[in-house]
Amino acid sequence: MKPAPYGPYPFIPINSPKRPKIKWPNNKALAFWCVLNIEFFPLDEPVPGILNERIPKSQAKIPSIAHWAYRDYGNRVGVWRAMEVFKRNKMRSTVMLNASMCDHHPEIVHAGKDLGWEFMAHGWTNSIRLNEMPPEQERETIKRIFARIEKEIGTRPRGWLSSGMEETWHTLDYLVEQGCVYIADWNTDDQPYLMNIDGKRLVALPYSWELNDNPQILSSGRSLEEFEGMIRRTFDVLLREAKEHDSGRVMCIALHPYLIGQPHRIDMLNRVLHDICTHPDVWPATGGEIVDHYLKSGATF
Repeated sequence: MKPAPYGPYPFIPINSPKRPKIKWPNNKALAFWCVLNIEFFPLDEPVPGILNERIPKSQAKIPSIAHWAYRDYGNRVGVWRAMEVFKRNKMRSTVMLNASMCDHHPEIVHAGKDLGWEFMAHGWTNSIRLNEMPPEQERETIKRIFARIEKEIGTRPRGWLSSGMEETWHTLDYLVEQGCVYIADWNTDDQPYLMNIDGKRLVALPYSWELNDNPQILSSGRSLEEFEGMIRRTFDVLLREAKEHDSGRVMCIALHPYLIGQPHRIDMLNRVLHDICTHPDVWPATGGEIVDHYLKSGATF
């Protein structure tokens, strides 16, 4: 992607007649996907602080046991609690997977695969971001990420979320090279849309920074009740707008096992998944399923 003052897609407001009407399967008004960010933080590298703040490498204390152990809880305990909740509500998660999880904790990857979850690529670890590595390293890193996940689960990831949601001017080009179909970094809409990457397309699928336990609970200090209220109010508005404008919307909840998997939070996830997934106007789906249906509807540049 060439540097430019706007993204690689046209500006089309959500109320514009230029937008095609989106129809989800069985005339559902709202497509709903729920994401688990399953991440690895090396103990011998800097780890974000307890409020998710980035600590400069020159100032980081290694090992940072308290900050690291908080996150390791998610892989040892939290993700397994989340799996039980997803199974109970017959919901397949879409996993944002650090590729190094395949080396360090393959048990989690295999358990998710057995549940029929979809795996998106989410960097190598969550300690190093694409815009923090030498430019010549980015392309090979992205290639390595797709190859490692494909080797472990047997299918190539079709979606991508950058570590820290950070990209460079070259990231989208490198993703297209690896056969990536959709991306979740660009949170600019409530509907999917097409990106034009030098004549090749990527689907931008609505992810969520708002309905995301990391920035809301960890960084901003919102209570569990506040976070649940945000989820429910978002659901009400998106469902209403989809019906009023006769065009489907997408809702995403983004979660991290070391946060949502804590004993005092997990029942909230069970409540909202039950209420959303059993609603007659909702299509619970994976990210790939939403993208496939959107593309089959005839979306063009």
